[in-house]
Amino acid sequence: MQLLHVDSAITGDQSVSRQLTARTVASWVAAHPGTQVQRLDLAADAPPHLSADALGFRTGQAAATEAQRQENALSEALVSQFLAADVVVIGAPLYNFTIPTQLKAWIDRLAQGGRTFKYTEKGPVGLAGGKTVIVVLSRGGVYSTSDGGRAMEHQETYLQTVLGFFGITDVRFVRAEGVAMGDEAKAQAFATAESEIRAHVAEAANQSKVAQVA
Repeated sequence: MQLLHVDSAITGDQSVSRQLTARTVASWVAAHPGTQVQRLDLAADAPPHLSADALGFRTGQAAATEAQRQENALSEALVSQFLAADVVVIGAPLYNFTIPTQLKAWIDRLAQGGRTFKYTEKGPVGLAGGKTVIVVLSRGGVYSTSDGGRAMEHQETYLQTVLGFFGITDVRFVRAEGVAMGDEAKAQAFATAESEIRAHVAEAANQSKVAQVA
C-alpha cells in the first residue's frame, strides 16, 4: 500500500494541521503494517503557480522550450505520484477562508484531462477513483456549526468538490476548529480531531478486512 502524506501549512512545527497529519499517518501505518509512505511538503517545495509555460498538459502541445519541458516534467511527476497512491493524507489549514496557495498550486497540477478526469458527451468523469483521501482541516474559528460559518469557508467545500471531480468517493475529513480561541478550545479541537482520526482509520481497516474476505 502506498500512502502520500501532503502538508501545506507555512507555520512549521507550530502548525496544527501538520501535527495532526503526522498523527493520522502514524495511526494508518500502525493499522496497515507495510504501508510505504511518501512525503510532500508544499511549503518547503511548492510547485510554481500555473503559467503559459505550464499549460502543456492542457493544450496537448509538445514542449517547444526548455522552460516548457521543465514545467511539463514537474506536472507529470506530481500527477504520477498522486495517482500511484492508494491513500492520500492532506493537511489543509484555513487561510483567509480557503486553502493555502501552495495547496491550490499542487491541485492545479493534478487537474489534468485524461489523467485525473475526462469529459464525455454526458459530462465530466473522474479517473482517479479507488483511493482513500483523509483531509485534515485546521481552523482558527468555528465554521461547521452554523449556516453563516459554512457559507464563509471555501476550504472543505472546495476540496470535497475537486476530489469528487477527480472521481474520488472515499474522502474523509478531520476537523480541528477553534484553535485560535484560547487554550481550552484548542485542546478540545485536538481531542475531537484525534477521535475522528481513530474512527476513520478503524473504519478503513475494517473495510479492508471485509474486502479481503470477499
